[in-house]
Amino acid sequence: MARTQKNKATAHHLVLLKAKLAKLRRDLLAPPTKGGGAAAGEGFDVTKSGDSRVGLIGFPSVGKSTLLNKLTGTVSELFAI
Repeated sequence: MARTQKNKATAHHLVLLKAKLAKLRRDLLAPPTKGGGAAAGEGFDVTKSGDSRVGLIGFPSVGKSTLLNKLTGTVSELFAI
């Protein structure tokens, strides 16, 4: 992974590899219990790395900024065009 060139074409591949490694690491630390179904809240752990951008598109005054503020715990800047 360290030798993989980081760009848009390889980003998805790197995320999948990080997810697989996190799952394997978690299984080594706490082996899965016998039982059949998936445990509640089961997922994978991936550390945050890099930057990302998200765009919200919609009509005026529908709560785009409010949703963003609630999800991220920050205050977004409002720009009037």
